[in-house]
Amino acid sequence: MAKVSIILTAFNEEKYIGKAIESILAQTFEDLELIVVNDGSTDRTLDIINGFDDSRIKLISQENRGPGASRNRALKIAQGEYVMYLDGDDWYSPNAVEVAYHEAKGRDTDFTFYQMINYDDKTGKIYENDWFNLTIFDESFENTVFKASDYEGSIFDMSVGVCQKIYNTSFLRRIDAKFPEGIFFEDMPFFYYVLLKAERISIIKRHLYYRRKHDASITHVVDCKFLDTVPAGQELMRIFIENGWYDAYKFDLLAYKINGPRFALRDIEENCKIPLYELIKKDYLSIKQSKYYQDFLENLGPVKKKFFQDIISSKDYDDFITLNQA
Repeated sequence: MAKVSIILTAFNEEKYIGKAIESILAQTFEDLELIVVNDGSTDRTLDIINGFDDSRIKLISQENRGPGASRNRALKIAQGEYVMYLDGDDWYSPNAVEVAYHEAKGRDTDFTFYQMINYDDKTGKIYENDWFNLTIFDESFENTVFKASDYEGSIFDMSVGVCQKIYNTSFLRRIDAKFPEGIFFEDMPFFYYVLLKAERISIIKRHLYYRRKHDASITHVVDCKFLDTVPAGQELMRIFIENGWYDAYKFDLLAYKINGPRFALRDIEENCKIPLYELIKKDYLSIKQSKYYQDFLENLGPVKKKFFQDIISSKDYDDFITLNQA
């Protein structure tokens, strides 16, 4: 049985998948398995995957089901003591698995954060930012183990990306951790469920992961995929409510739920604005009929509260724009 299972999901990644796989097979830590999910690619992705001859590779090839379903399927067959995730357009530093495994194993963590570094595909520039550098964790969190309640800031300032952590496989299975299926932004509800279930967390202040920024990146182009900020936020609310975490975190939770679709509606491509508005309105009207409506009114700051109320009271998207600019 391998010590680490690496789950790599890919949809039409012919330009990048080779480098991603090579970065895994060339790791200084060799006791691993690589589970590659070809998620219905229509380009040469599958041919490139099949061009690698390494007994550590397990291939799942399926009709397109999205990243959440792909990761759930791979996790079911993972045999490693720990699990890491890699996107098909990114890659690891040469010793990433070795460093992550020894930290997680040595401190017996449920999961461990590590730093990511950004790569601009157009310019070739490598650059850092605070979000992926984990700067919200000061030096008191280094070389120790903690849990979410030990962090005095907002947990909603943490990086939610699934690929920025190594996870104890038994822990994920014990808590029945699953990604939402059929939507994008599946990392976010998964992360908060795992975070608040975890008793032992640590951080590694080293750049182990290279995150490629390019024109087709999911988070780079604000297109109709961002309609899924609404169901992702609904799933997040469900998780907090059903697990008894709502009251402890509601002030920041409600702001976080509002801000995702709010910023998406501001920035999304023109042809997606009305569909997104309609999804948000349906969600907010449902909230208005629920016992949580008053919490939104009492806990949201003035800008978010106005957005919330303007969506509810507007007749259509144009009317909302008029109200919200007032």
